[in-house]
Amino acid sequence: MSMAEQTKKILLALFLGLIAFIAMITFFTLPQSLMVAAIVLMVTLWTNEGLPLAVVSLLPIVLFPASGVLSTREAAVNYANPIIYLFLGGFLIAIAVEKTGLHKIIANKMLGLFPSSTRGIIFALIITSGLLSSVLSNTTTTLLLLPIALFLTEDVKLKMRLALGIAYGASIGGILTPIGTPPNLILMGIMEELGMEAIPFAQWMYMVAPLVFIMFIVVGFIMSLGLKDVHIEADLTTEPLNGDQKKVLYVIGGLIVLLLVNAPIKPYYGGLGLSEPGILLAAGLILFAPPFSILNWMDDKDNIPYRIMFLFGAGFAIAAAFTKTGMASEIASHLVTFSNMPILLFLLIIAAMVTFTTEITSNTALISIMLPILFKVAEQTGIDATLIMMVATVCASYAFMLPIATPPNAIAMSSGVVSIKTMATYGIVFNILGILLIVSVAKTFWIGIL
Repeated sequence: MSMAEQTKKILLALFLGLIAFIAMITFFTLPQSLMVAAIVLMVTLWTNEGLPLAVVSLLPIVLFPASGVLSTREAAVNYANPIIYLFLGGFLIAIAVEKTGLHKIIANKMLGLFPSSTRGIIFALIITSGLLSSVLSNTTTTLLLLPIALFLTEDVKLKMRLALGIAYGASIGGILTPIGTPPNLILMGIMEELGMEAIPFAQWMYMVAPLVFIMFIVVGFIMSLGLKDVHIEADLTTEPLNGDQKKVLYVIGGLIVLLLVNAPIKPYYGGLGLSEPGILLAAGLILFAPPFSILNWMDDKDNIPYRIMFLFGAGFAIAAAFTKTGMASEIASHLVTFSNMPILLFLLIIAAMVTFTTEITSNTALISIMLPILFKVAEQTGIDATLIMMVATVCASYAFMLPIATPPNAIAMSSGVVSIKTMATYGIVFNILGILLIVSVAKTFWIGIL
C-alpha cells in the first residue's frame, strides 16, 4: 500500500469519526460523543487497514484518556485481562500442534471417518474445520485445510463448495469452547469485569454442542446439494505419530482432563477451583520445558499473535468506556422498550441485530460494545444477563455473507473459487438459519441451565 493510499484511508477514518461526533453531540454528553467518534475511527481503520491492526488496537490507551473517557490506567489495565493469557496459553498449544505436524494427522484421521463420497468429504471438511477451530485459531484452521481441499478435485463448482464449507465450519466450530474465537474470550473477560459468575469450560461446551452439531448437519446438507454426479478421490494416508507429536498429544489430553475435573457440576461437585486462564497458560508454558521441549522462545516468539492480544485489550477497553461514560445505560434504556415483548421475540431481535451488523464491522469491536449494553438491559428488566449475552456472542461469530465478516470468509474468497455473490447467497440462508437455531437452543436448553 502506497503512502498516498494509506493517508486517504486514515483521513477517511478521521472524517467518519468527526461525522459520528457531530451526529452524537446533540443527543449525548461530550465524553460519550468523543467515545463514539474514537470507536468509529478505530473500526474504520480496522476495516480499511489504514494502519496495522496492532497499532489501531493500542489507540484506546491514547484516545480515551485524551478525550476524558477513561484515565490511562483505566484504559491500559484492560490489556492485562486474565482472558488474554487464556488465549496466549491456547495459542502456544496451537503453535506446538502446527510445529510438530500433529494437525495434519488429526485432520486426515477425521476425514477418514467419513464416506469417500462427495457429500461425505464435504461433511468431513466442515466438521474437521469446526472441531479444529474450537481449539486452534479459525484463521489457522482455514489456512491449513483450504489447500488440502482444493487439491481434492479439479471441478470448480465442487472447489467452491469445499472452500465455503471449510470457512463456514471454522466459524461454526469456533464457539464450541471459550477459547475458540475472540468474541467468546471477550464475553468471559467482560463477565469477570462485571462480577458475573463465569461459565466453566465444560458447561460452555455442554451448552453449545447441540447448536454446533445441528449447524454442521444443516450446512453440510445444503452445501452438498446438486453434486450427485460429481466424484472425488481423496488420499488420506498418514504416517505413525512421532515422539514430539505424542508429547503434544499428552499435553492436550492432560489439559482436557484437568479442565473437566476443574469444572464444577452444580449442585453435586464444586470443581478444583483453579483458574482456567492459569491452566491454559501453564499447559502452553510446559511445552518449553523438559521432557517436552517442543517450543523454543527464540524460534517461536514471532508466531505468537500479539496483535490479536492487543485487539482483545482494545475490545475490553471499549467495553469499559461504554460502562464508565454511561453510554451502555443510555442505549439499554432504548432497548428496554423491546423487553416487554415475549422473551423469544426479544432474543430474535438481539440475534438478528448482532448477526447482520457483524457482517460489516469487526465482531470483536461489536461484541465489546454490545455486551455491556445487554448487561444493563438485563439489570433493568430482570432478564437473565448471561442468556442474552451468550446469544449475542454466538451470533457475532455466525456471520456467513461477506468476506469482511470473518477471517475464514476472507480466506475462502482469496482462493479464487468463490465469488461475493455466491458467498452472499449461501450466507444469508445460513445467517437466518443460525439466528433461528441459536434462539431456539437458548429458549429451550440454555434457559434451563443458566
